[in-house]
This record gives sequence, C-alpha cells and structure tokens, in this order.
Amino acid sequence: MSLVLNAQDPAAIGSAARRLAAGSLVGLPTETVYGLAADADNASAVHRIFEAKGRPSDHPLIVHLAPGAGPQGWRAGVDHYASEVPAFALALMQAFWPGPLTLILPRRPEVAAVAAGGQDSVGLRCPAHPVAQALLTAAVAQGVHGVAAPSANRFGRVSPTTAQHVAEEFAGLSDDALLILDGGACPVGIESTIVDCTRGHPVLLRPGMITPDRLEAACGQPLRARDEAAPRASGTLESHYAPRAQVRLMSAQQLQAALDLLGADAKNIAVYARQAVRTVAAVPRRRMPDDAARCAQELFAVLRELDATGVRLIWVETPPDDAAWDGVRDRLQRAAA
Repeated sequence: MSLVLNAQDPAAIGSAARRLAAGSLVGLPTETVYGLAADADNASAVHRIFEAKGRPSDHPLIVHLAPGAGPQGWRAGVDHYASEVPAFALALMQAFWPGPLTLILPRRPEVAAVAAGGQDSVGLRCPAHPVAQALLTAAVAQGVHGVAAPSANRFGRVSPTTAQHVAEEFAGLSDDALLILDGGACPVGIESTIVDCTRGHPVLLRPGMITPDRLEAACGQPLRARDEAAPRASGTLESHYAPRAQVRLMSAQQLQAALDLLGADAKNIAVYARQAVRTVAAVPRRRMPDDAARCAQELFAVLRELDATGVRLIWVETPPDDAAWDGVRDRLQRAAA
C-alpha cells in the first residue's frame, strides 16, 4: 500500500528524509520521472529497491545527490562516491547540474557497491526538481550522502511521471506503507541522458533531452558511441519502458495504410501519431506533439493511458530523425522491442 503526501508540506519532506535514513523506500518526483528511492550506502535498503521492482541486481541504479550550497554544492556528494572526476566530466556537471544528466564515474570501492550493481563505476546525478532537492538536502542532514532512485515502476515497464502512477505500480507491495511525495507531473518526462566518463573520453550510453551537440560544446570533446566495453547503465536494455500492449513504430503512411486495411477490425488498436489519421470511432487516439520536449513530457503518461483502454496493440508514428527527438525515439524503440 502507499501513503501519498503533498510535497509542498515541509513535514512531508522531513518524514520522507527520516524514512530514508531508517532504511525505508520513498517515492520521489524528479524533473525526469518519479524515482523509488533508498539510501545509496545502505545495502539492505538498496536490495529492497531491486526486490520491489523485480529488477536484476546487476542492473545498476543512479545515485542522486543534493545540490548543496553555491555553484558546486553537489561536489561533496560527488567526492563521497567517485574516486576520480575527469576535467571533461566536471565541465559537464558545471554546465548541466542540477539537471537531467547522469555521469558514470569511477567508484570509491567502499561505497554504494549494491547500488552500482557490483561494478567499479557509479552513476551520479544532481536533479533539478525542487522537491527532489528539498528531500536530498534534508536526507543529508540525516546522514544520507546520496539516494539510489531508479524509476518507480516494475522493471521493464513504463516509467511513472505522476505520484498516482507510482501508487498504482506498487499497490500490492507487501511491506510497510510506501511514502510517496506528490510533486505533480514531471516536467521533462523521460529519464536522464547518461554519459560514461570512466575511460578518458565521453561516451553516450543513453540519449535524453540534452542533445549531443550541447554535451560536446560543454565538455570540449566529441561524444563517442556506446561499445561493448561500456559499463552497464540504467535503461539501456534492448527491451524497456514497455506497456502491456505491444508497441509498433511506423511511418504515418504505413500507419494509415494499415488502419485502412483493417477498417472496422481495428478495435484492439490504439494510435499515437503527429499526423491526422482516419480511424473507426472505436480506436483510442492521441495526437503526438510536434515539439520533442512536449512529446517527452507526456510520452509515458500517454502510453499508460492507451494501455489502460485494454487494447492489444499501440501503433505509434515514428518520431522525426532529428537529434532533438533522440531521447523520445530511444524510449519508443525499447518499448517496441
């Protein structure tokens, strides 16, 4: 069961921070998606995240850091978890933190081994959402250096962007009540960009809403593509972010042709497309925004909404082949896998 509290209430923040310090799980909003949070240095608490999500224990979690005071207030958290911070990684932090960017750094061996999935690296992020920042700051005062917080959903499923989504995901959690801080809908809507900084050059592991050209401009180096030597990272499995219904990507022309062919037999299909399409009245439809940021913000909520209609297929118009759409395209391709 879940206990949803208004995150504007300072008492709710304090209660959530105390729960983290005591080893409990907390649902918290970030600018990207809602996370299922635990003290990153508490091995048993982190194990509970893996158990609640049904997530493999070798699939690493991202550690979220408090913003601290001043322009590099997050540095104390970074130094607690990372054994080394390359100059280009520091440049990325300075440019995009707080914000939707995760950096993979060499891990200090005595910290966060469970959260890191047993790897000698760790993913770090300083979120920009004011509720996440307030909770992380309060948690530091309780002795919690950082919070491991993967998306607050069952493993492989659609990420949550509202407190209600989190409550629905863990309605059957056979543990003490999951405290969820309700901070409204997430403004970014898809998970953070992930850059590997462990091998002397930046490697893009997962696209998000920060485009490659902005990353390269900030760190002064070209981004390299993911390769077999890359560390494991959150949300990089081939199949992920999937609703119960099967997702299929196709062009607007292919989508319309398929709908025309099916006609009245298209009753088990839902459609999410930028182009106007002709369908029978029974087909659930949502129009995809023309703007990538607006689409990202609503993407997971729309997939959940269409999935809830009970259809077996969700047909989605393929996003434009443009860098601004890389994060949305990545999530949809994994959902369709």
